[in-house]
Amino acid sequence: MNGEKTAHFRGRLVADLAALDHEDALGLAGQKTVTLDQQSVGRLSRMDALQGQAMAQATRARRDAGRAKITAALARMDEGEYGYCLECGDEIAEKRLELDPAVATCISCASGR
Repeated sequence: MNGEKTAHFRGRLVADLAALDHEDALGLAGQKTVTLDQQSVGRLSRMDALQGQAMAQATRARRDAGRAKITAALARMDEGEYGYCLECGDEIAEKRLELDPAVATCISCASGR
């Protein structure tokens, strides 16, 4: 992969990482501990709050996984291994990288050959 394409994908990865960081900053309020004070919050309201908290935690876990995937792709870029499948070593199709610049496997390996 030439330097221009690598720079393009690096820019997209860095932008995606910044977006995840921004979403993290916005999502911290939903992860606060739900209080047990039944006087201030009714049972149904508390159940809604617990469900919202669980959803916020699941969203954060997905963002953390995305962040790890992007960080790994940037590390592969620094090592000169970006754009090559981690399983078979073949080049990953540029169209696949356009869809997800952090992808680590070619379509054949991803589909289980």
